[in-house]
Amino acid sequence: MARLYGFEDMAHRRVREDEAEGIRLAASRRLAQQSYPVIVEWVNAQGYRTTRGGLFKPDTLANVLHHPAIAGLEENEAGELVDSGGPRIIPPADFLAIRAMRHNVDTPRADNREYLLPGLLGVCGLCGGKVSASPSGSGSRGYRCPKSTPQHPGGCGKVRINADLFETYLAEHVLAELAKPKVSALIAQAREEVLAEAAELRKKASDATRRQKALGVDYAKSPDMSLKAFRAADQELAQLIRDCTTKARFLEQVKSVPVGDIPDLVRWWKHAPLKSKKGILVLMLAQVAVYPAAARGTRTVDANRVALTWRVWGQAA
Repeated sequence: MARLYGFEDMAHRRVREDEAEGIRLAASRRLAQQSYPVIVEWVNAQGYRTTRGGLFKPDTLANVLHHPAIAGLEENEAGELVDSGGPRIIPPADFLAIRAMRHNVDTPRADNREYLLPGLLGVCGLCGGKVSASPSGSGSRGYRCPKSTPQHPGGCGKVRINADLFETYLAEHVLAELAKPKVSALIAQAREEVLAEAAELRKKASDATRRQKALGVDYAKSPDMSLKAFRAADQELAQLIRDCTTKARFLEQVKSVPVGDIPDLVRWWKHAPLKSKKGILVLMLAQVAVYPAAARGTRTVDANRVALTWRVWGQAA
């Protein structure tokens, strides 16, 4: 479990003052009725980062400001807030006022329906940004390249595709490829190869974590290392850890891929667990690029809209 932002320890007894300062400033802005997206933009611009070294997002910051430990409080067995005896980063009265505002919706609720395309696999054919699950204005399932924002920079917002049509297209092509005898015979070997790549990424993340800890020790002991240099190196290692861990978690989805013979792939696919379907896409595909429709309202999905890049087994990174 990650430590709570603002504290050095899991017991919430030792305050990390450089992070506590950010909490106080964010709390003052929230008390001034600023929305979380606005506060987050300011917090990130000031150089504050999460405990994992990443940029703050509205829900991440809200979780911190809604945690009773920042006001020296805790919940008892009856769910009541009581004094924890711990330090107070912000006054309890400010905390209660912020918590009373938490039912105000600053961001739309995420669509919790199932989507087939695994994260990291889909990209926008126009800008190369990430394509993510996003319902349409009418509520139907869909995928899109989101517009660029301070929290999620890079997207063009020009590509959207209906999820049902898109996922049917993916399933048809993946199952057709799986049905080839030479492909099905290599599934077990390919799965182990991808898992080996994931294990290597986990090792790389662990090495970076050790280096990050050593960096902290060196900074504490060395009078020659500036805070700016320390933060730059620390953030670089944090980014490496995050990238390796995310990619490893993505590749590890192939654990759910069945390796035995499947006589009727189409029938199996209709009843297979979603995690198995996602695992197969991760195993078979290196990238799925989505392009705009030729005309507004077009409901056809073909090679002009979707470009599949197949994974080449035997060449793991």
